[in-house]
Amino acid sequence: MPIPAQVTLPWWWALLLPLVLIAAAWAVTAFDAVVTARTTGRRGGFAVPAREVARLLVGQRRRTVAADPVLWRAGSAVLPVAAVLAAVVIPLGARPVADLGIGVVWFNAVEVLAWAAVWMAGWGPNSVLSLVGGYRFVAQGLAYELPHMFAIITAALGAQSLRVTDIVAAQHDLWFVLLMPVAFVVFLISTAAMAFWGPFDAPVAADLAGGAAAELSGADRLLFSGGRWMLLTTAAAMAVPLFLGGGAGPLLPEWAWVVVKTAAVLAVMVWARRRVPRIRMDRWTEISWMVLVPLTLAQALVVSIVVLAQGGL
Repeated sequence: MPIPAQVTLPWWWALLLPLVLIAAAWAVTAFDAVVTARTTGRRGGFAVPAREVARLLVGQRRRTVAADPVLWRAGSAVLPVAAVLAAVVIPLGARPVADLGIGVVWFNAVEVLAWAAVWMAGWGPNSVLSLVGGYRFVAQGLAYELPHMFAIITAALGAQSLRVTDIVAAQHDLWFVLLMPVAFVVFLISTAAMAFWGPFDAPVAADLAGGAAAELSGADRLLFSGGRWMLLTTAAAMAVPLFLGGGAGPLLPEWAWVVVKTAAVLAVMVWARRRVPRIRMDRWTEISWMVLVPLTLAQALVVSIVVLAQGGL
């Protein structure tokens, strides 16, 4: 049964949500630093994020000739804002901050702010390398957005609702990861591309001296990097209500299961970062449009047939 629209978290949770995301992103950063230290033999660990934050906070802002400071600074600030806005529809247990009737559409629409943020951060400094990085992300977004959207819509189709809490309720008997595994895998792949993570980090790659983030320093770089981690965490958390049954599970409370499942998804993405080589933009576009889009459409067709057989739609 669908959860009533009025069942939401108290209003003050909207103020705590950014802090929750920052803490979660900090934990993922620390875990990634530990894994990096063990695989490379370099010194590191859970103290790495704290040292990096301290270093960036005392760093000077870089200046370039004929820069657009509004776009430059706004690009860094918009990325974490996009992550927070996307997270308001994710149930923290059984309830989200905002139980919107178009929650799935809201989540997908807010993600587009990430496109604007990375592009502005790349364009604003009036630097060739950062500009190329910004346009790389736009090209990457054009490739991942269609399969990403179809994967999300397939989950909404299975629940016959755009409300995220209805999607969770529809998985009472069977998690959607079992009904629509292709959509789940494509969602994770496109999530990595959205956060320009792992094999999709070409927009900030070393061959461009950091790409879109090449000219960012000090607090600007801290906002940009933190926003990237927050975006990755938010997208991974969205996989839980869409495909993994939300807070469903034995013994533990619902919010604890959301945390456990989100951590598991993030652990897989951290692992995959070191196992899959970087993908060229042209190759990624070809894979996305020629392979992932047809696969997600076929998955949506199968789900539609199942829903119709059950008397839905």
